[in-house]
Amino acid sequence: MNKLAHLVCFLIISTTISAQEWTTPIIKGYGKIKYFENVAQQPDSTLNYYMVFDVKDEREMDGVNIGLWKIARIINMLGSANISSDKIHIAAAMHGGATFSALNEEKYSEKYGKANPNAELLQLLNDYGVELYVCAQATAARGIEAKDLNSNTKLALSAMTVIANYQLKGYALMP
Repeated sequence: MNKLAHLVCFLIISTTISAQEWTTPIIKGYGKIKYFENVAQQPDSTLNYYMVFDVKDEREMDGVNIGLWKIARIINMLGSANISSDKIHIAAAMHGGATFSALNEEKYSEKYGKANPNAELLQLLNDYGVELYVCAQATAARGIEAKDLNSNTKLALSAMTVIANYQLKGYALMP
């Protein structure tokens, strides 16, 4: 092929790859992805996906806690690859800076003067079947009571016990 033909092929391939839109196919509005068919690794539909997330960062992505956003993203990626929800098993241990993301509307508003931007995402993840645990050690250190937490979360003795328990059950630790 001559140089012009190579350039045309490159432009067509580049345009096709970059023309894909960011989507949120499963967890609507959160964890946006671009799906690519022809890549070296894809989710394996013969596997069950057992994952436990260590949600400890207070940073945000697209206006919500980055750890919760990552959970939405993996669900969207697996779903877009036709992995059925009954093959996806996710737990999350929320602690550290992420603890405040688990506050109910009243307490979040009292602390930050606005609605909890994570509330809808917590609801969507819970509805999907994600087990959302909040570290009691982290809540105690921050003066948060169990009644102050979003109803889509559960209080656990510690994030460390959640992570250890799930890893011992065969769940992969996700950062």
